[in-house]
Amino acid sequence: MRIAVRSIAFALLVVGATSAYAGPGKKMYDEFAKQGQIYDDPRWQDYVQKIGQRLVAYTTDPKGEFHFTVVDTSDVNAFALPDGYIFVTRGLLAYLESEDQIAAVIGHEIGHVVLHHAAKKNLMSAFGNVAGFIGAVVTGVGQVRDVSNQATDTLVMGYGRDMELQADQHGVEVTAKAGYNPFAMIEVLQVLKDQEEFSTQIGGQQKTYHGVYASHPQNEKRLHDALEGSAKYLPAEAVEPVGDFWAMMDGLVYGNQAGSGMVKDRSFYHEGLRIVVTFPEGWDVSSTSQTVLGVSPGGKAAGNITFQRQGAPKAKQTPKQYVEETLKRDDVKSGEELKIGEYPAYIAKVELKDKQTASMIADVFKDGSTYLFKGEAGENADPASFEANFRATVQSFRAMVPGDLKVANRQRIKVIEAKPGDTYAALARRSSLRDHAEETLRLLNGDHPHGEPRAGNPIKIVQ
Repeated sequence: MRIAVRSIAFALLVVGATSAYAGPGKKMYDEFAKQGQIYDDPRWQDYVQKIGQRLVAYTTDPKGEFHFTVVDTSDVNAFALPDGYIFVTRGLLAYLESEDQIAAVIGHEIGHVVLHHAAKKNLMSAFGNVAGFIGAVVTGVGQVRDVSNQATDTLVMGYGRDMELQADQHGVEVTAKAGYNPFAMIEVLQVLKDQEEFSTQIGGQQKTYHGVYASHPQNEKRLHDALEGSAKYLPAEAVEPVGDFWAMMDGLVYGNQAGSGMVKDRSFYHEGLRIVVTFPEGWDVSSTSQTVLGVSPGGKAAGNITFQRQGAPKAKQTPKQYVEETLKRDDVKSGEELKIGEYPAYIAKVELKDKQTASMIADVFKDGSTYLFKGEAGENADPASFEANFRATVQSFRAMVPGDLKVANRQRIKVIEAKPGDTYAALARRSSLRDHAEETLRLLNGDHPHGEPRAGNPIKIVQ
C-alpha cells in the first residue's frame, strides 16, 4: 500500500484535556468547515462515523461524545482531540484496504483521548491557534507557523514509546471487541513502511514517521505482544462490517491535482493556498512552480498578466505601502486602495515604457501572504480594454470553496477485478497518474515494491 509522496504518515495528535466544554476539536471542525475541507461525501462521513461509534462502545472510558470526520485533503493523516473529535483524511483512506484497517487507525486515536495523553504531556496550551495548526498539519502553508517547539516535536515524533504503546494496546483491545481483525494494525504499519521506502527512492530523502510509528520498528515486539493477547477479546460470532469497503472506495477522490497549483480552463486553483484566480475569456493560461501567466488572444505582446505569491508584508503595512516600500516601485501612478472580497488590495497604473500602451500592478493580502499581479500591453493593444481585463483578473481573486475542489481535483479511484495477466505496468498506461504511475498503483494496492495483481482480487486504479 502506498501513501502520496508529499505526505508522510499519521500525525497522531491530541491537543487539550476534557470533553466537557467547546474545546479545540469543535473549533477545529468549524475551521475545517469554514475552509471547505470537510470531505463532501455523506456516505464516507456516515461510514467513518459508524466505525468510530462501534469502537467507542467498547472503550474503557467512553465519557462524553465522540465525533468522526473525513477531511478533504490528500495528506495522509489521522489525529484526535480530547473533546472527542477525531479526524481522518481521504488521503489516508485511499491507501487502506479494509474496514479493519480503518478501525485500527481510529481505535488508536480513541486511545489517545481516553488515556488523556495530552494532559499528561502538558500540551494544554501548545496548540491554541487552531487555524495555524490546520495550516501546519494539513495544508503546510498556514497563516501561523509559530507553534511551540513542544507541539512541533509532538507532531513529528508522537507521544513517545510508552504512550504510543498504550494507545496501541487500547486500539487492539477495542478493535478486537468490536469484531475487527486486531492484526490490521500491523498491516497499517506496513503501509507506512512502504511509504518510507518509496519516498526515499523517489524523493531522494528520508521521511520521518509520526505518532505511533515514530517508535517502530524498535517497538514492534511490544506491539506483537499486545496483539497476541487480543484473541481473548474477540466476540464468539463473526460481526458484519459496517459497510461495503470496496463499494465505498470506488469513486473516492484521489490525490491533489490542485495541491501545488493547477490550471483548468481559464482559472488557476491552488488548494494549499486556498485561492482561485480567473483570467479573461479567450486568454491562454499556464503556470510554473513560481508564476501564473495569462496571455491575451493576440499574443503576449498584445497583453499579458502574471500572478505570483510574495513574502509576508510588514506589520501594519498596507498593500499600497508594500508596493511602494517593499517592492520600492517609484513608477506607480493613479493607484486605488480597495477590498477584493474580504481582502485588502491595491491596483495602480505604471509609467509606460517604449512600445507599451498599458502597464499595471496590483497586490492582494490574504492569510499573511502578498499576491502580486503585473500586466502590460503592447503598442497595438487597446489600453482601456487591457485595463478592464487586468482589473477583472485581480478582482476574480478569491478563497477556494468546496465546489472548486470538485472542479480542480477530478481524479477518482476506480475499483476493478484483476484479470489473469494484468500487470501494474499495463494498468498504469490506462491511469490518469502522471508521475511514477506503476509504482503508485503498487503502493495503493499493498504490492510494493515488486508485486503484481492477483486474478480475482479487487484492484484500485486511478482515473
